[in-house]
Amino acid sequence: MSVASIFPKLERLLPYVSKPIQYVGGEIGSVTKDWEATAVRWALMYPDTYEVGLPNQGIQILYEVLNGIPDVLAERTYAVRLDLEALMRQHGVPQFTHDSHRPVGAFDLFGVSFSTELGFTNLLTALDLAGIPLASEDRGEEHPIVVIGGHAAFNPEPIADFIDAVVLGDGEEAVTEITDLVRAWKAAGRPGGRDGLLLELAGTGRVYVPRFYDVEYAPEGPLRRVVPNRAGVPSRVRKYTTTDLDAWPYPRQPVVPLAETVHERYAVEIFRGCTRGCRFCQAGMITRPVRERSITAIGDMVERGLTNSGFCEVGLLSLSSADHSEINEICSGLSDRYAGTNVSLSLPSTRVDAFNITLAEQLARNGRRTGLTFAPEGGSERIRKVINKTVSEDDLIRTVATAYAEGWRQVKLYFMCGLPTETDEDVVQIARLAHAVIRAGRAAAGSKDIRATVSIGAFIPKPHTPFQWAAAADPAVVDHRIGLLKQVINSDRSLGRAIGIRYSDGEPGVVEGLLARGDRRVGAVVRRVWEEGGRFDGWSEHFSFARWQKAAQEVLGPWGIDLAWYTTREREEREILPWDHLDAGLDRQWLWREWQDALAETEQDDCRWAGCTECGVCPSQDVTIEMGPTGRRLLPL
Repeated sequence: MSVASIFPKLERLLPYVSKPIQYVGGEIGSVTKDWEATAVRWALMYPDTYEVGLPNQGIQILYEVLNGIPDVLAERTYAVRLDLEALMRQHGVPQFTHDSHRPVGAFDLFGVSFSTELGFTNLLTALDLAGIPLASEDRGEEHPIVVIGGHAAFNPEPIADFIDAVVLGDGEEAVTEITDLVRAWKAAGRPGGRDGLLLELAGTGRVYVPRFYDVEYAPEGPLRRVVPNRAGVPSRVRKYTTTDLDAWPYPRQPVVPLAETVHERYAVEIFRGCTRGCRFCQAGMITRPVRERSITAIGDMVERGLTNSGFCEVGLLSLSSADHSEINEICSGLSDRYAGTNVSLSLPSTRVDAFNITLAEQLARNGRRTGLTFAPEGGSERIRKVINKTVSEDDLIRTVATAYAEGWRQVKLYFMCGLPTETDEDVVQIARLAHAVIRAGRAAAGSKDIRATVSIGAFIPKPHTPFQWAAAADPAVVDHRIGLLKQVINSDRSLGRAIGIRYSDGEPGVVEGLLARGDRRVGAVVRRVWEEGGRFDGWSEHFSFARWQKAAQEVLGPWGIDLAWYTTREREEREILPWDHLDAGLDRQWLWREWQDALAETEQDDCRWAGCTECGVCPSQDVTIEMGPTGRRLLPL
């Protein structure tokens, strides 16, 4: 049966909400298909507002991959703001897609991509508005299969009760395989009903279905075991790894926003994965190995993307874009192609030790200098050894001096506070480093008209990293050290007024830490917070630490555990962690050795240049590092 658009009902509400244009749809690059002409239908969600969610690269890629299959339909949905949520509830308007304004509850699959755990409460809002029971066990054949992915899905246990399936790793091949299974299941008459489909998905060994696993706890709090409760369900679930990025040149036709969004550029992922080995970095660990996109494929994607979108900025994305083996050739080739136009290039974050004059010159072509961000992460040499951020103070000073000399007047420096073994002195050293940056910048530029922004984030231990066993710092400690940092930065007024400081207090980090390393017992906390009005917890104006504290105390108290048990407690080597049955390809003993090396302040080399470090990814996933140089060049258009 065809599913009608709910737009006539929605349209009547739009004059009463902020930014109504974000709910209208019809953007350049959006796709609408005949409902009855398709066999499998996906609703794809990034669980934040339109302006945050629309530029998300993962959703854009999956949207185009799925719509490229003739008998498959994919539409987008985002978290609605609080004003519209209230009106939708009042007037009976369900969660809708932006492309054809169809109700999300009518789709076969509801796919949600989480880049941060603080979006978990927004998932519950979307499910409730869609008329999908919050608990997966209460859903019937008429409800969509709720599938989640993204970096925060590598420990889905805190929301296991609310989801049906989890995809670990890269999504391109995962969604096509899931689509094939759903198509065949529907064509065969839906054998076994909802559970029959979920068993088929779980049987692949690469889709995690939480309801098919029983979790037991020891009396003192930790997990005792996680075991399958159905035949044919694997004890461990492997991640997906897409190897040949050139075979997946998406997005080719990006969706161009109607409303202002956080990023307005054509973004091309130039490589995936990272082997630098920063011990705090979950993204770098779970996306191994490195897989580069070729220079010619990048050039073709940029040409097509700019033509189809009209954007005038190209973002060269990856975890460390300047580490691409041909980054200088890519930037110079693109600069030559678009010389004399209004097209500019940007790198979202640049390794201090990978930036050079050639790169600076190419990024500054066409008279536009987009922002430069460098991430030393730690203020002192000692703490950078702990986290394996192998850059020196001399590297940083030399790099920012190059940037200022090439005409930049503003750079951003990103650091973390609350790292393992950190002391007050390690954080105060950030201030001294910032002072040295301004002095070097003034000397290189021959002017005092330069600035640096120091951005401080609270360290949060994440699963599948060497720091998964670490204790997080107490929020009071983080706040104390940030106070010290501000005091020292401003102790020299001449230098201090050229330095901006951005930071978040420690409380949101506590909640993120609870959700990042939580188990299924935390699901009741998430639900309680949501029932008490929790929405958009990643936004400071909506976040309430008191609400999370109260919910955690009420829910976790009877178990004899609390917030601190999940956050500021150091784990033992043999403790079973909630995500141990989810295989990111990393050898657990290697992660533990890296944790011990961190405590010993021992650095580890990048395996791309120094040989295999035995992290386990390549043999366990049957993959290998894929990188150039190719020796090819981009020709001017």
